[in-house]
Amino acid sequence: MKWEGNRQSDNVEDRRSGGGGRLGGRGIGLGSVVIALVVSYFLGISPMTVLNLLSGGSPELQSQSAPAQKPPANDRMAAFVSTVLADTEDVWKAVFTQSGATYQEPKLVLFRGMTSTACGQGQAAMGPFYCPADRNVYIDLGFYETLKNQLGAPGDFAQAYVIAHEVGHHVQNLMGITSKMEQMRGRVSQTEYNALSVRLELQADCLSGVWANHAQAARQLLEQGDVEEAMNAAARIGDDALQRASAGQVVPDSFTHGTSAQRQRWFDAGLKNGNVKGCDTFSARQL
Repeated sequence: MKWEGNRQSDNVEDRRSGGGGRLGGRGIGLGSVVIALVVSYFLGISPMTVLNLLSGGSPELQSQSAPAQKPPANDRMAAFVSTVLADTEDVWKAVFTQSGATYQEPKLVLFRGMTSTACGQGQAAMGPFYCPADRNVYIDLGFYETLKNQLGAPGDFAQAYVIAHEVGHHVQNLMGITSKMEQMRGRVSQTEYNALSVRLELQADCLSGVWANHAQAARQLLEQGDVEEAMNAAARIGDDALQRASAGQVVPDSFTHGTSAQRQRWFDAGLKNGNVKGCDTFSARQL
């Protein structure tokens, strides 16, 4: 992925304490504990449920207390995510303008261990996430080591896909889709809500593909193997793949993000058509 030397976003807040990181730096943790915590995020189940199926000890999370600031200039990993965020800003600003709307940029918050959000306490174990209440994307950069080493999805474009997916949730929020989802909470069964959640997540995958399509057309961002990196990442974090890895069995009714094949299919759909209208997963008869 061609990113060095490109514009970096100013909408990045660094809540990490201590020094900066680097691409290929230290991860959140090691072994089955990290896997269990990441799996618990993607499947929406208790980390302890997964930990009972795997060996390992208790995770150590440090409470976030450092004041907000900009990332240090020599932090390569922070520079990377700041550049990816800037590129999503350029793409979505243009897309919204074409439809007669105004794109409101989200903030990307870097943290380590734990941090406070308008959606409650955010933890590194949750993986990257978007909070609709404060319109912030949150990420502990150690997740990228987990993505590479524990989940088997290396590569800078795989990392960019993670950011683009969360920005996709921000786009959904601006479009009013997120609030409609919240209105359904409590009105339908848990199984039905899980099914709606799958469609929400697959749409975010598709929107990340839309970003990649426009970024490539405008700036020739992609290098050989980049699309394969993103597709591999989508496959590795499919509900079926994570459930099979953690418990050895698949429970479709508990899916909240979609299967590996579905996540790949919808990212690819956005990548190929570059059209938000082509990401209407809620009307799709087949996911």
